[in-house]
Amino acid sequence: MSESDPVPGGRPGDVEQATALSGELTGQGVHGVVLAYVDTAGIARVKTVPTAKLAAAAAWGVGMSPVFDTFLADDSIVTTDVLGSPDGDLRLYPDLDRLTVLAAQPGWAWAPVDRITQEGAPHPACGRTVLRRTVAKAAARHGITFRAAVEIEWVVAREGTDGDAFVPAVSGPAYGAARQVELSDCAADLLAALAAQGVDVEQFHPEYAAGQFEVSVGALDPVAAADHSVLVRQTIRAVARRHGLRVSFAPAVLGQGVGNGGHLHLSAWRDGTNLHAGGTGRYGMTAEAESFVAGVLGHLPALTAMTAPSPASRLRLRPSQWAGVFTAWGRETREAALRIVTGTTGVRDRAANLEVKPVDLAANPYLALASVIAAGLDGLSASPPLPAETTGDPARLGADEAAARGVRRLPATLTESVEAFRADGVLREALGGVLADAVIAVRLGEARSAEGLDDDGVAAAYRWKY
Repeated sequence: MSESDPVPGGRPGDVEQATALSGELTGQGVHGVVLAYVDTAGIARVKTVPTAKLAAAAAWGVGMSPVFDTFLADDSIVTTDVLGSPDGDLRLYPDLDRLTVLAAQPGWAWAPVDRITQEGAPHPACGRTVLRRTVAKAAARHGITFRAAVEIEWVVAREGTDGDAFVPAVSGPAYGAARQVELSDCAADLLAALAAQGVDVEQFHPEYAAGQFEVSVGALDPVAAADHSVLVRQTIRAVARRHGLRVSFAPAVLGQGVGNGGHLHLSAWRDGTNLHAGGTGRYGMTAEAESFVAGVLGHLPALTAMTAPSPASRLRLRPSQWAGVFTAWGRETREAALRIVTGTTGVRDRAANLEVKPVDLAANPYLALASVIAAGLDGLSASPPLPAETTGDPARLGADEAAARGVRRLPATLTESVEAFRADGVLREALGGVLADAVIAVRLGEARSAEGLDDDGVAAAYRWKY
């Protein structure tokens, strides 16, 4: 192969598209392109190229070490039998169809990447590839597609105040009009930037915790939904910085209190019909939707290794804080781990979905969605019964009633989540051996790094990592 030939991962059409895009971007004053992915620890990692080099990136990729698959949130490195070595290289290939001019970062565009080996094969630890493969499996075996969205919660602090401590930038009460007014200019710029980037915002509002806000976006196919989760956070950071503010998406920024969630909303569809509405099952679910929910419910303890992957996640996953820490489901039950959202009469055929609550933004969104879908697909294959609904707060159930309903506490430590994941062959197979081993190594590494820290120490250690 000559030096001018593209590696097998490149496609001629991509090069032609990238060449055209490069000219268009230059004309718009865009000087560089951010190439973004999320590592096993949930940290967004990037490389960038000048706009003039976009075609070269599309043809040959951009080099990045596979060692980042075993980075921890503090940038220390663990190892597996395959990953963690300083040897080797991967190529980052931008998805040009998702390339977005960044409205809050003048001069820059952004694109998610697929990670490909130098020989042109998909990298086995690429979460975006795993999610795409999982979605394709659902279509091939069950004729099912999905619509998904990731809620984004974050807290806002004044830049440079009290070092690395968290001092809320707004003082209004939870969901309060005062808080919305205090952040009004920044929030308006954020909504404008997201609209300019083609992000469909459903809602934006102050949330419960001090200095906390939430944005909900429209549902997309799962890969696009995960991409948007990364893009929205990039935009929130950039807009906040321009207003002299600092933001954190960490599961908890303080040792006590309500943390930041990243709830997943997911609905299964066949031939344009939402399987979560119009059926004969509970709350209009079809039999397949009930089986899908039962599959997710059955795998929840192991799923927390992907959906709540940080020591700081455990500061959020506490009973009676609407975090969903019990293996329970219910219609609009915000203390249950799985909330059945039926939607308002008149739009249920479009709006009905499953909300997975024990999820935060330390999670790699591609791995979280892939794992939840894999768990649901296992339910479709095995057709386990969906147990009785739980209403109210599961923490108030007596031991006998909880046992009868199959309601149990989700893993209270990260190590317990890892042990549940080790024992879950369905989820490990869905990720593949290389990536499953990386998940285990990284989670245990994070657990070791937090040993000896009290709750306040854990919150401080991860406060500005996400």
